[in-house]
Amino acid sequence: MTTASYASGVSDVPLLGETIGDNFDRAASTDPEREALVEVATGRRWTYGQLRADVDALALGLLAAGVAKGDRVGIWAPNRAEWTLTQYATAKIGAILVTINPAYRTHELEYVLNQAGISVLISAPAFKSSDYRSMIAEVTGRCGRLCEVVILGDPAWDRLLETGREGDPALLSRAQAALSPDDPINIQYTSGTTGFPKGATLSHHNILNNGFFVGELCRYTVEDRVCLPVPFYHCFGMVMGNLACTSHGCTMVIPAEGFDPKATLEAVAAERCTSLYGVPTMFIAELAEPELDSSDLSSLRTGIMAGSPCPVEVMKQVVSRMGMEEVTICYGMTETSPVSLQTRVEDSLELRVSTVGRVHPHLEVKIVDPATGRTVPRGTPGELCTRGYSVMLGYWEEPDKTAEVIDAARWMHTGDVGVMDSEGYVTITGRIKDMVIRGGENIYPREIEEFLYTHPDILDAQVIGVPDERYGEELCAWVRLRPGAAALTAESVREFATGKLAHYKIPRYVLVVDEFPMTVTGKVRKVEMRETSLSLLGLD
Repeated sequence: MTTASYASGVSDVPLLGETIGDNFDRAASTDPEREALVEVATGRRWTYGQLRADVDALALGLLAAGVAKGDRVGIWAPNRAEWTLTQYATAKIGAILVTINPAYRTHELEYVLNQAGISVLISAPAFKSSDYRSMIAEVTGRCGRLCEVVILGDPAWDRLLETGREGDPALLSRAQAALSPDDPINIQYTSGTTGFPKGATLSHHNILNNGFFVGELCRYTVEDRVCLPVPFYHCFGMVMGNLACTSHGCTMVIPAEGFDPKATLEAVAAERCTSLYGVPTMFIAELAEPELDSSDLSSLRTGIMAGSPCPVEVMKQVVSRMGMEEVTICYGMTETSPVSLQTRVEDSLELRVSTVGRVHPHLEVKIVDPATGRTVPRGTPGELCTRGYSVMLGYWEEPDKTAEVIDAARWMHTGDVGVMDSEGYVTITGRIKDMVIRGGENIYPREIEEFLYTHPDILDAQVIGVPDERYGEELCAWVRLRPGAAALTAESVREFATGKLAHYKIPRYVLVVDEFPMTVTGKVRKVEMRETSLSLLGLD
């Protein structure tokens, strides 16, 4: 009998049936003197008791400013302690935190402010080349629901906290008691490559449990210190990072406002971090740092690599050169809070470099034929679907868009192509939309990318399809070279691949670049790569 590509996450550990605020208070009460948060760049530190006091002050300040349950509060800032304070303060009063991508330009900011109906915006004054003050001023007149803007570091921010410190704690207790774990608490906008982004609406139950079980599978205890160079505005930072930490009484370590490989390695060493997070491009940058091998990373035990497919060679180096023997791979998407699959620390290196693990506790996954919706046999590629507590409530005020990805049985259709093996481990082979059809052959770029990583001169590679009159599509590889590597040509890459890849999988075009177009979360923008390729290759 053929086994279907279906698995459910059996667990003896029950789901948490509480709100984020109640869970946080429990951690703070259990050990108020334990270090909760470290901001390395400024040297600021909070114990759990101190963090709770500041979170409560901000929550009471927001209540005094008229923010109520269900109101949308925007946060537009890079990674800094105030981001974390805002995350927990809004959760305590039931305000819906809308996380805004730090890389947004004015038209994207205006869209999110209006689409989510944000009434209060908390913002950094600036980040990198973006002057947030002037950008906000430019759009404010076109955002009718926006009543108040609070810039971090300005007197208005200080007044918010001071007002809260003088407030009545009983008001906060009543507000917190009126909340349900099923209430919406967070809107995260997906990094859509076409059109405007959609706001995935998530509940306390969604993200608290997902963060908790990510931490469980990393075997977190109160002794763990987690280095978080991944952005807080995304689930990777605020759920897999912050909520995984506070639900286990761990310490959150912010190495810098934005990702800096050198600062990250220094933070791990100085703060004796036991866990490090990153997308593959972050780990690639850390592995390329001249100081890596002289850095004391002996405290590292585990960590998470996620956000995009992990190159096999990168994973092997993370284990061998960074000492992360128990590093895990996570797979997920914003709409599922985010993690659906994760490798376990006891899994072999082979499983951790070739799969994204098994189904998470209390969730279901299946692989279906995209055309028929039927579950395929194990070993057969198809679309990965997931169901359970983690699936979002829906896209904010977009029921039609929600219905396109969540079916009548509450299965979330990911759009990713996966294969489930006999033990339930899943390998992601690409996006359905990224599949290249060359002369009738279906080609998934991931396979070619993994092969190109074995080239001694190639540091990173991405493969896309470009139009071709004869075959419909041809393969185009974008590659980044290792420092000091000789120049590469399409001919030399094809020669390297000949006899190792089927002829139709060998890229016709090769573009050597310094960097790939990326989202803030480390995902490669392949749509932008295609547009640029057409221009560079004279195919437009």
